[in-house]
Amino acid sequence: MTATADAAEIARQLADLRLEHRDLDAAIERLNLDPQADELTVKRLKKRKLWLKDCIARLESALIPDEPA
Repeated sequence: MTATADAAEIARQLADLRLEHRDLDAAIERLNLDPQADELTVKRLKKRKLWLKDCIARLESALIPDEPA
């Protein structure tokens, strides 16, 4: 794979992860408005959201080209 293809694949993965992150954010917000929502479910969604945030940060740093020192 070329560097351009790698960057395109990373950009695609980033888009997918950002979309899932936004969807989880909306789901968590809806559950927080529901007094009967399961707390464990909310905690699991928040944990998944944090994991996605970490993955996004790692992929974003992979897109930054290495600069010679």
